[in-house]
Amino acid sequence: QVQLVESGGGLVQAGGSLRLSCAASGSIISINDVGWYRQAPGKQRELVAAITSGGSTDYADSVKGRFTISRDNAKNAVYLQMNSLKPEDTAVYYCNARIKLRAGYERGYWGQGTQVTVSS
Repeated sequence: QVQLVESGGGLVQAGGSLRLSCAASGSIISINDVGWYRQAPGKQRELVAAITSGGSTDYADSVKGRFTISRDNAKNAVYLQMNSLKPEDTAVYYCNARIKLRAGYERGYWGQGTQVTVSS
């Protein structure tokens, strides 16, 4: 059984910061490529930031310079530091990870999501 759990969401004023965490547990060997996605009401889910197993990162233009994705392989965790938050960042944030399982293969998992609300 593998679980991928996000945490760290909440309500913050515009200009504030939040740090999201995505942690994997269960019969895993490692977390490989990971993406943070978000979905606002009435909109499609979009990729916000991604990090490879080697640590290369990529960001959506809308968050460049404000968000930072990082990882702690020892903890099987990935983080999203969000600074200078704007009301348009309000969404449910999801973690998606490619996980190498002890069974010997890799598959993708989604977390349950964490709500981020930015007030103006």
